[in-house]
Amino acid sequence: MQKYYATNKVYKKQVKAYAKQIKQYPLQDSGLATTFVGTTNFNMRKPNFVIIHHTAQNSCDQTLKTFTLTRTEVSAHYVICRQGNVVHMLNNYLRAWHGGAAKWGNVTDINSASIGIELDNNGTEPFSESQMQSLLNVLAYLKKTYSIPTANFIGHADIAPQRKNDPSKYFDWQMLAQKGFGHWYDTTKVTLPLEYNYKTALRVIGYNTAKEGAAIQAFKLHFNSADTTATLTNTDKKILIDLVQKY
Repeated sequence: MQKYYATNKVYKKQVKAYAKQIKQYPLQDSGLATTFVGTTNFNMRKPNFVIIHHTAQNSCDQTLKTFTLTRTEVSAHYVICRQGNVVHMLNNYLRAWHGGAAKWGNVTDINSASIGIELDNNGTEPFSESQMQSLLNVLAYLKKTYSIPTANFIGHADIAPQRKNDPSKYFDWQMLAQKGFGHWYDTTKVTLPLEYNYKTALRVIGYNTAKEGAAIQAFKLHFNSADTTATLTNTDKKILIDLVQKY
C-alpha cells in the first residue's frame, strides 16, 4: 500500500537489523562462553498458538495507523478487515506485540509463542461473513504450516481475564471449533458429580485462576456468551466437565 511506503521502509530496515544481529557469531549474548562451536541442527522458532482479537476500533485504516505508529507499542501479524481483505503486517516468525500481560497454562510470554490476528470490529457488532471466511482461510494455513494444536486457537480474553474481552460475545467460537480451530462441548451425556474441583478444571484448560471470578467470566465469554457473570451455573459446570476431557 503506497500510503504505508514510509513505515514499510522502517519495517524492512528493522528486519535487516535483526538479521545482521543473528549473523554475528560467536553469539555474545551471555558472556559465559569461552569458545563457540556452531551446531548443524537448528531451525527458526515457530508459533504454537493463535490468539484472536477484535480491534475495538471503527475501521481497518484506523487500526493500520495504530499499528504503524511507534508510540502505540502494539501490533499483530494479521488484520482482517470487515470486507474480508487480509492485511499481513509481520513475518510469522517474528514476535508481534498483541498479547500484553497474559498467561495460558504455563506459558507466560504469549507473544513469543503465538500469531496475533486482529479482526476489524469495534466490539459491539457482529463479525461479517466474508471476514469470518477469510479468518478460516488464514487459520487453515497457519494450522497446516506450523502444526498448531487444535486446542491452541484461543482469544485475547482467554489469556488475559478481566483485562480484555475480545473477541466479543458476537464471535462464533462454535463454528471455529467445528472447522478444527479450538474445542467445543457436548453436554448431552454429562451429569454433575457430587464433588468436583471446577477451579482446577479451569486451570487444566489453560485459564489463569489467580482471579477466579475473572477466569470464569473469560471462560463463559468463550463457551457460553449469553451469560458472562462470574458464577458457574449448572450449565457452565457441565460444559467445563466435558471440555476438560479434551485438553
